[in-house]
Amino acid sequence: MPFTLMPQPFHPTARASVIRRSLWLLPAVLALAFVIVIARWADIRDAQERTKFQQTLLADASSVEVQLAGRKDAEQAKLRQAADHLPGSAGNADAALAAMPEVVAGMDRLWNRLVWLDADRQVVARAARLAPIPTGSSEALRIQARGQTDHFVESVSGAGGRSAGQLLARYDMTDLLQSTDLSWLTRRYQVDFVSELGEVIATTSVLEKAPDGARYERPLDAFRDTTLRLTPYDALESWQHNSRTLALLAGLLLLGAAASHFLRREMRRVERAVTVSQSEAAWRQSMEDSALVGLRARDLAGRILYVNKTLCDLVGYTREELIGLLPPLPFWPAEEVQTIMERNQMTLTGQAPRTGTETHWQHRDGRRLDVMVFESPLVDAGGAHVGWMGSIVDISERKRLAETERLQSEALARHARLTMMGEMASSLAHDINQPLTVIANYAEGLMARVLRQPDPDPDMREPLDAIGKHAELAGRIVQKIRQRLGRNRVDPVPCDLNSVVAGAVDLQRSTAARQSVRLELELAPALPSVEVDRVGIEQVVTNLVRNAIDALADAGPDRLVQVSTGLHEGSADTGMGDSVRIEIRDNGPGLQGRSIETLCAWSYSTKADGLGMGLAICRYIVEDHGGTLGASDAPDGGALFHLVIPLKTPSPKEGNP
Repeated sequence: MPFTLMPQPFHPTARASVIRRSLWLLPAVLALAFVIVIARWADIRDAQERTKFQQTLLADASSVEVQLAGRKDAEQAKLRQAADHLPGSAGNADAALAAMPEVVAGMDRLWNRLVWLDADRQVVARAARLAPIPTGSSEALRIQARGQTDHFVESVSGAGGRSAGQLLARYDMTDLLQSTDLSWLTRRYQVDFVSELGEVIATTSVLEKAPDGARYERPLDAFRDTTLRLTPYDALESWQHNSRTLALLAGLLLLGAAASHFLRREMRRVERAVTVSQSEAAWRQSMEDSALVGLRARDLAGRILYVNKTLCDLVGYTREELIGLLPPLPFWPAEEVQTIMERNQMTLTGQAPRTGTETHWQHRDGRRLDVMVFESPLVDAGGAHVGWMGSIVDISERKRLAETERLQSEALARHARLTMMGEMASSLAHDINQPLTVIANYAEGLMARVLRQPDPDPDMREPLDAIGKHAELAGRIVQKIRQRLGRNRVDPVPCDLNSVVAGAVDLQRSTAARQSVRLELELAPALPSVEVDRVGIEQVVTNLVRNAIDALADAGPDRLVQVSTGLHEGSADTGMGDSVRIEIRDNGPGLQGRSIETLCAWSYSTKADGLGMGLAICRYIVEDHGGTLGASDAPDGGALFHLVIPLKTPSPKEGNP
């Protein structure tokens, strides 16, 4: 069957239809966006115009300031010339001063009074203006208040260039304003000069023409306590107040809304037609997706033509990723590709078993699957064989339940064996206790006889002493086993942990020497007293040291076991207070990926003749003290076992052994 004629999966288009249904808003949205852009552009242009107008206003005000300052500088220079040509002091000084050409010209321009002072500040001569100054070029500037005066001062030079007095020229500020050409400014602004008390000194205001812009004020450096006020006659008009611009934008919005209305009506008609055409596909897809088995159609070459949702969920790939693929397929495990390819070739040649084939697949996330594949011929409408139709059943859960049931049965059997071992251990502990007592008594008697000899043999004392210690330790261990099996808790007593560890290590020195293993002991000084079961901790340390020695059997010539103690600070994360820490480190092969949980599992052992109970018992003893037993690979190679024991063993819970 051609690939294009296969039934295509039905894809619900809820999200896409929402987007398509919203497309009718596009003309209105575009019209609104265009209006917003135009409005924003107009706002920017208005802002630029306002900025430009403000800059022009500032420049005009600065020009007035510069013009008035230049006018004052010119008058100051004229007064300096008059000071350089003053007449002698003999005769009528006032007449001589008034007759000076520089003084006459100054009186005609601006000065209204001139005073010549000597070095002692005594008046030498005076001169005053008799006639008013003719009106200057600023005829539009009307004086509102007179009397605000200022003066120029120039030094008078005497013999040798020394100061011989001063020449003062007084003038009226309104005269200076009238004599300054401000016609270029009065055409655009209403100009006001205002005193510090708010009184208008001079103005260009007229009733026929009122200002319409925002007022700008600037203090004048040329005149003390005087402010220049400029009010534009023509204010800038914003686009928001322009009726033609607003009408144009409103027309654009109406056109966009009309286009959206007609587009929405047409889209609704198309949507109804599409809904009807998808109904049949939705029914077919619903029935296929409700199946609990995966469905897969392939052509004669093995190319995937169709898959249902159940199969996609089973392998973690989408329809789009699977349709069109040829073997090998991405959900085949890499190590079984060759086997599955051979089985697939048998299916394509019609040799697939009718009872189905069990095989392994792999989910996209790496999870392994056990599936049963049933294949049957796929025929087209004309009855021609065009491919294969497969039904895939996931049997992973069924196999997992079967495996769980098997493991539970084994666990029950193992528990029964452990119960029998416990009973046997209890019986052995009872039977061995008396022989151990006899061995200890014989060793003590022999030691007493050796010590009574005149010259005791040291070679006899050391073995007898070791026999006594080992017999005593074995007796304590047996007693401890009887106490534990009898559900009698051993009460902890304060102990010096360093002495407990040192005693346990000394018991293993002979074993270490026989296997060429160096034992190093690093005891932390001034360790606090710890409440522990001394025999139990000795048993734990002894077992861990012996395991470390056994782990070095196949190691190199430099075999080392290090035992150390130290103080372990409390942590809020572990919920444990201050504790002591014992570490047993070797330079052997390490844990080789095994965790402490694996190592401490009952009946698990790395030794061929081990019972798998040593580390489990050690962990039980440490946890019975409220501590923890951990293991990790040492940084420099080898294994590192550590046990952390709180300084004070917590009280046992009710019912605990």
